[in-house]
Amino acid sequence: MKMGIAKFVIVALLVASIINFELSSAQTICNVSMNGLMECKPAVTKPNPKSPTSACCSALTHADFKCLCSYKNSQILPSLGIDPVLAMQLPQKCKLPHPPNC
Repeated sequence: MKMGIAKFVIVALLVASIINFELSSAQTICNVSMNGLMECKPAVTKPNPKSPTSACCSALTHADFKCLCSYKNSQILPSLGIDPVLAMQLPQKCKLPHPPNC
C-alpha cells in the first residue's frame, strides 16, 4: 500500500511541475513572453551589451511599446540588471517599424 501512495505522490509532483513550467513559460509582459525577454537581456545589460539577437528582435515584433514605455523610469528594470536606456534602443537596433517615442 505504501508503494502505491509513493507512486501517486511522484506522479502528482511530476504533473504539478509540468503545469507550473507551462504557466511560467506562458507568462508575458506587454505582449512579450518571458522567454523573449530573456533573449533580449544580453542586449540591455551593462557593462558590455551584446547586439540583439534575431530571437530577441522577433520577440519584440508583437510588443505593446506603450506598455513597455511605462517601465522606462521604473526601478524594476535596474533591479533586474536591465539598463533602461539600452532597453529603449532595442526597437531601433532591431529595425522595427514605428519605434516607440517614450
